[in-house]
Amino acid sequence: MNGSSIAGPHLNLKVYEIIIYYHHPTHPGPFLILRLTTLTGVMETPINTYKTDGHRPDLAKFRTEETMANNSTRSANTKVIHAGILLADPDLPPKSEQSILIEGERIKAVAKGFIDPPLGCELIDLRKKFVLPGLIDCHVHLTAQLDRGSRLRTVEDSDPKAALNAAHNAAVTLSAGFTTVRDVGARNPDVIFALRAAIAERKVAGPRILCVGAVLSPTGGHGQIYGFRHDVCACVQSSSGICDGVDECRRAVRRQVSHGADAIKFVATGGVLSNIKAGLDQQFTDDEIRSIIDTAHRLGRRVAAHAHGAAGINAALEAGVDSIEHGSFLDTRSLELFIAKGAFHVPTIIAGVTVLEMAQRDMAQSDGVLTPAQIEKAMIVGVRIKEALTRSHRAGVTIAFGTDMGVGPHGQNAREFGYMVEAGMPSREAVKAATVNAAKLLDLSDDVGTIAPGKSADVIAVDSSTLDDVSALERVAFVMARGNIYRE
Repeated sequence: MNGSSIAGPHLNLKVYEIIIYYHHPTHPGPFLILRLTTLTGVMETPINTYKTDGHRPDLAKFRTEETMANNSTRSANTKVIHAGILLADPDLPPKSEQSILIEGERIKAVAKGFIDPPLGCELIDLRKKFVLPGLIDCHVHLTAQLDRGSRLRTVEDSDPKAALNAAHNAAVTLSAGFTTVRDVGARNPDVIFALRAAIAERKVAGPRILCVGAVLSPTGGHGQIYGFRHDVCACVQSSSGICDGVDECRRAVRRQVSHGADAIKFVATGGVLSNIKAGLDQQFTDDEIRSIIDTAHRLGRRVAAHAHGAAGINAALEAGVDSIEHGSFLDTRSLELFIAKGAFHVPTIIAGVTVLEMAQRDMAQSDGVLTPAQIEKAMIVGVRIKEALTRSHRAGVTIAFGTDMGVGPHGQNAREFGYMVEAGMPSREAVKAATVNAAKLLDLSDDVGTIAPGKSADVIAVDSSTLDDVSALERVAFVMARGNIYRE
């Protein structure tokens, strides 16, 4: 039995190859049948190129069904990658003709030259590729996809359906070269917790996932569902993150941690996609914000603040938040606080650009994606979000990569790199934001962010140098995550 794959535009679909000997009545010699078993059925066909001339093939070359259950295209225990050009660490110059030795899920060694693979080891030929660490997106929503049908799906889709959608989005994201993501909010957090576990157990294909549980939001705040009857809204969203007052906010943080949250996210300000006319500025009080951040830090969790308006940004930074997501209207005081507190800016420019384009289209038609309340806010944020990155980068703020995918299409995460460069970041620094810096923000530097001995074998490859043209990351040719190959 042999595991193989069928490559689609975004994802490799798993099949099994089962070898069956038989004598074809019109052709001399033993032949083989190729039996393809997919999720949609079984197909059998004779394959002439598998003619054996009476000799039994070496079955050791074929992989087992158990291996195929790992949902990768190949999963040998020991591998050697021959990398034509290797950017092992974006802080260092790339090196030519390098070899990466991988044992199981970990990188064993990185060596100069193309070393001969050990006996029984799988050789992966990337001698004509530019190889770099797997990418990290610090801001995604795997259960969401904003489009014309998204409002109706909110009330029609069951949680199991949402979970299957999320699994598809996770696989597409991995295929695009993103081997780690932080999911920063789902309508039902249990869906993301389950997907995180299934991927970690290799039952489905996807990037390593960190989860925030339910987004913390005050009554009437951003991140909640509006636009339907109140009882309908209550039925289709988790209430575990809704909190008012210092004590409730503290309890809400503890609740997310008890449910399995890797980090905490709260809404420091209003947001574009809440279907309510409630502005873009501060929503929690200063005391509530301090309660959230202090409690999370005591429990060993990083804190992300959704924040557009300057007052909310600055209140969160004053209280010691770890990252500001979006930061559209940051001001001079914000930049001072970013530097003083060592906080990260996660700009998500592509989200602002996406909603601005949607708003401009929807203003000319009656059945668009966005509601009037959303259009009004999108028109404000969309023209400022790139400028915010220009200012923060120029001031020396540490930038971590994030896209807010679920607003834009999953799998197109790498388009953010182009917007980052347009905002003034050199290509090398944009790549660093999605590797070294993102790993630091997520407290994963010991495992990911660079290609080095002892780290997770998260490796991708593209056809040309990302330092010369960052758009090469939109066309990933090879993806390895935790030692398994998912795209080649």
